[in-house]
Amino acid sequence: MTASDFRSRLAAAFPPGRSAGAFFLSVALWGVAFGCFQAVMNNFLSEIHRFSELERGWLEFFREMPGLLLIFMLAALHKVGNWKVMRLGALIACVGVSALLIPADKITVVLLIMIWSAGEHLMMPVRQALTMEIAAPGKGGMALGLVTGTINVGTVAGSLIVAGIFFAAVNLLGVRNRLFVYDLVWAVIALLTAAGLAAMMIPKNADGPAKRPRLYFNWKYRIFYALELFYGARKQIFLTFAPYVLIKVYGFDTAVMAALFGLAAGLNIFMAPLVGKLTDRIGYRNVMIYDTVILFFVCLLYGYAGHWFPKHAAVWVVGVNFMLDAVLSTTSLATNLYVKDISDDRDELTSTLSTGISINHLISICAAPAGGWIWLRFGVGPLFAVAAAMAVFNSLCALAVPRKR
Repeated sequence: MTASDFRSRLAAAFPPGRSAGAFFLSVALWGVAFGCFQAVMNNFLSEIHRFSELERGWLEFFREMPGLLLIFMLAALHKVGNWKVMRLGALIACVGVSALLIPADKITVVLLIMIWSAGEHLMMPVRQALTMEIAAPGKGGMALGLVTGTINVGTVAGSLIVAGIFFAAVNLLGVRNRLFVYDLVWAVIALLTAAGLAAMMIPKNADGPAKRPRLYFNWKYRIFYALELFYGARKQIFLTFAPYVLIKVYGFDTAVMAALFGLAAGLNIFMAPLVGKLTDRIGYRNVMIYDTVILFFVCLLYGYAGHWFPKHAAVWVVGVNFMLDAVLSTTSLATNLYVKDISDDRDELTSTLSTGISINHLISICAAPAGGWIWLRFGVGPLFAVAAAMAVFNSLCALAVPRKR
């Protein structure tokens, strides 16, 4: 997609006068910061703090805890507008990643990652709600796809920044202190997050006081809640253990992982808007069904590629599988469109999205340590076989979504 194509799609998806420019700038900067963090975190935990597979699972339990508590965090902020919630989330994330510059033990590192995660999760539902709120009628899928594509542009840049920092420090400057190189990355992430926060300050009166209910559950969203429950289980296995499979089983180092994350995000620069446009065309129900069917086979390849292929071929298989997994992650916008379709107003939409995030984190915080135990006790194959089963249940829930007339 060229820059002119992106601008034309942006103009079609977002009418003027809705602060779309400031919104997209903040999203892009956050994408770069998130890309840096994502590219470096797993190797940082493995190389600097020697986290085992089980400890990595338990870390994910605490990292995802803010997602479980999101419904209560937004309940406390029920009178605060979406733009202000976005700013607060960016500030919290900036504090968390800045504190990683301070020498710390494992427990403190877990706490600081939790703070970063709290800011990240606080921004999730309001970013989705704002995207659909400022989008043109009938362009919700395209708008969500463009936002996802923008985040992926930033993620590519973030991954390249991490790869460049490590290559320059180790190969050109001869730095032997690996912790110093990681600290450089944390400093870059802190600056990017602060810049994103500054971009969010541009719209002065973008929204007024909100009227979200403190806690919100409604029977009409029961299928959405079920989708989020199973999505949380299989998502957590991917987020936690798919990178660890590449690192621990196939020996991918920090530079290779950063490049892989960058390639996956680069692919989604083009795929996310296409997925959004496709969702507008064929409907969110069909996208949710096809997504989970393909995901079933992705799970099996993660778990059994080493058994089904020669080792040199298995490395390429899991790498390509990682790319496909990244593309499938963009299809979550279909669920958001389903919620928007049946919600009555923007405050109900934001509250329902936050409830869904809390529900999927309820199961995901249990799936992380359980997944670590399954890996140690039975191996990586059975772990991803469980994820494949979650994909099957997700498909059944998607089939229960009513057809849109």
